[in-house]
Amino acid sequence: FARPDSYLSGKLVHKVRYQLGQALAMEHPVEADVVIGVPDSATPAAIGYADGSGIPYNEGLIKNRYIGRTFIQPDDRLRRAGIALKMNPLPDNLRGKRVVVDDSIVRGNTTGRIVDLLRDSGAREVHVRISSPPLRHPCFMGVDMATYDELIGHRLSVPEIRGHIHADTLAYLSVEGMVAATGRPSGAFCEACFTGCYPVETEPEQTKLAFEALQ
Repeated sequence: FARPDSYLSGKLVHKVRYQLGQALAMEHPVEADVVIGVPDSATPAAIGYADGSGIPYNEGLIKNRYIGRTFIQPDDRLRRAGIALKMNPLPDNLRGKRVVVDDSIVRGNTTGRIVDLLRDSGAREVHVRISSPPLRHPCFMGVDMATYDELIGHRLSVPEIRGHIHADTLAYLSVEGMVAATGRPSGAFCEACFTGCYPVETEPEQTKLAFEALQ
């Protein structure tokens, strides 16, 4: 959610996202012709992946600035409608190329449609790279993400997600690589949505609104 010029715990968000992309390139290299990011938050990580891998960065998708974050829309119908309006491809930057896409995956609705959009625009191969570990657990502390049933990382393995989104390859940054890229020590962050280890006790039937209900 943070603006790229924000500072969190003394770290510039843009620089940390760039470093996440560099770490991802080291962990999961691939032969490709161009790296693109899904705007906006994935762009610094995509540039970091490009610099870390030596593959050129270019824009491949243009974001419609009048469409909000699709993953927090209240129902799946609205999320799908938003995705259809959200991105416009640049075919001249994609045609005939092996493309690395830096993105995030929550429910899996957006990424599969983006992969199909890139293929329809002429991309020869689409390799999806995610600059975080898989999101496997809900946030019970108030971030409006998804439930266990909705999180594709909880329901499917990485190879199964790759098939679901129609990508040639799919790889995520490790928890260790993610933390190291921030320059802060292990244990400095809540990693619950990746590991399932929550900083407070939770119940299986608990929902993301549980703490609001206590107010």
